[in-house]
Amino acid sequence: MRILLIEDEPGLAESVCTALRKERFIVDHVDRLATAREASLLAVFDLVLLDRKLPDGDGLSLIPALRAKNAGTHIIVLSAWGEVAERVAGLDEGADDYLVKPFALNELLARIRAVRRRPTELDAAEIRAGSVVFYPANEEVEIRGVRLDLPRRELRVLAALMRRGDRTVLRETLEQAVFGFDDDVQSNTLDSHISRLRKKLNRSAAGVEIHAIRGVGYLLREPA
Repeated sequence: MRILLIEDEPGLAESVCTALRKERFIVDHVDRLATAREASLLAVFDLVLLDRKLPDGDGLSLIPALRAKNAGTHIIVLSAWGEVAERVAGLDEGADDYLVKPFALNELLARIRAVRRRPTELDAAEIRAGSVVFYPANEEVEIRGVRLDLPRRELRVLAALMRRGDRTVLRETLEQAVFGFDDDVQSNTLDSHISRLRKKLNRSAAGVEIHAIRGVGYLLREPA
């Protein structure tokens, strides 16, 4: 799961990022609306944590653009503005939840788990390919009924490939799904993750193979 945190309080932002990364989320942090708009054009986020009182405006003004880019993005507002009218305004603008500052990190994590369980029009309860089943709500993978534990980035690669069915996924799309803006990514890093994932699928008799489409990207399909 890739998360965009839009928060201008450095201490709070650091605490939230640390907590989310411990949960194996990919987290990008920005502290301005303008930077958030740029980030939303560069990557697709599963969840946005949105402060309201930002140096260049009210965070709620960003929600329409986030929805236009990806209707399936979950949005949780984090704000010190906690009056009923403010919370209603946030939810009416399109946020999935509204958490008033100060808050406990455990509560934030619980709210995130809750919104992830809510299906959107773009969500599927499960995605199948060969003998592999991917459950988007909790990002778990099973092969023939046995759970397959994967490192976070290999899981993101597999999820991106399975969501595309038998269509080629561009290399750039996979990199956006796997790496945050601050990650130090070498030219062969993605290939290394895919190589390890390919071996695990083969060992598990997954009934699907990852094929490289030279100069384009990768494709997940059943053996011929």
